[in-house]
Amino acid sequence: MALDVDFVRAQFPAFSEPSLDGQAFFENAGGSYTCGPVIDRLTRFYHQRKVQPYAPYAVAELGGAEMDEARARLAALLGVETDELSFGPSTTQNTYVLANAVRCWLTPGEAIVVTNQDHEANSGPWRRLADEGIEVREWRIDPETGHLDPEALEPLLADGNVRLVCFPHCSNVVGEINDVAAITALAHAEGAFVCVDGVSYAPHGFPDVGALGADVYLFSSYKTYGPHQGIMVIRRQLGFELPNQAHFFNGETLYKRFTPAGPDHAQVAACAGMVDYIEALAAHHGIAGKSPAETGDAVHALMRDHETALLQPLLDYLAGRNDLRLIGPRQAEGRAPTVAVALDRNAEAVAGELAGHGIMAGGGDFYAVRPLEALGVDRKKGVLRLSFVHYTSAAEIEKLIAALDATL
Repeated sequence: MALDVDFVRAQFPAFSEPSLDGQAFFENAGGSYTCGPVIDRLTRFYHQRKVQPYAPYAVAELGGAEMDEARARLAALLGVETDELSFGPSTTQNTYVLANAVRCWLTPGEAIVVTNQDHEANSGPWRRLADEGIEVREWRIDPETGHLDPEALEPLLADGNVRLVCFPHCSNVVGEINDVAAITALAHAEGAFVCVDGVSYAPHGFPDVGALGADVYLFSSYKTYGPHQGIMVIRRQLGFELPNQAHFFNGETLYKRFTPAGPDHAQVAACAGMVDYIEALAAHHGIAGKSPAETGDAVHALMRDHETALLQPLLDYLAGRNDLRLIGPRQAEGRAPTVAVALDRNAEAVAGELAGHGIMAGGGDFYAVRPLEALGVDRKKGVLRLSFVHYTSAAEIEKLIAALDATL
């Protein structure tokens, strides 16, 4: 079954916005367009529900019910229990709160593992624990390919002192999809929990976190067609083993333990619109899973098949040029459609030139300073990043390649 791209694009108001006409969007890794159901829910909340939720009067009860709906439906889509999902202001902020809990939890002699493939959000907060005397071990990428080899993790776990392994589902510059289930099983076998940064992967299909086995899975809803929230799944065992980071009287409620700040009521409620969208895609394509997670898996596969078909011609085109360095795998099946290339000139300036051809792309380090340094990329030049998702069309890929031909 092929993805109906026309139907998909009809769910996003941006594609009928006159000011965006003729513009092809290739900086989706920085934040996606927002789907219509999210915008509708956000608008309704601000128009009809904007009071303190959960109070004993109708409008407050409706507001609270919409927030609860968002948590319940999104958790079901991700294959986890409702109270294992929490909302925060951003993934970076969620990670800092989590890192503080881990700081208080670890005992002398215990260690954590980080990678140099991650966005700084899943690297810096953990590395700062070294300032508290905690041992931080680095799982390093191949400096030529950017590959994160699970075999290189094994010796880091061998002494049994590692309690937490932090790694990305895929890097926001390398693009290669890491085998979360296999890495998680390896870590668990050695007595360690895992924290997975899914920010760069979740836009390409909501994962079944329950099936992956990850103890923590983080992503950003503004990159998955929703409002600006950080979403964190933390499974029950680790969630109650770590010390509470919220008000003391909220400590018995799992989804409140790691969100010390008050939630953005409207944006939390609007997150249910992301599930509305996935369910609309499923219905349109005749998908009816036995559970929300099963339906999500089928939609995930539909998205990935479309992205993979569009990605391979772009990779082939870039790999065939001798004036740039294509970072990450050259086969579409093993990577997300987030493509970074190193050039012999400033990448942001090239992105500016592409804008003149109706291509919206970005240049810089994208907070992936450590992987770029490990790959030997000049940070001052940065990389040109071309990222797309399932609403991208074949015609837009052709337009991008033509623009690259004219610019590079």
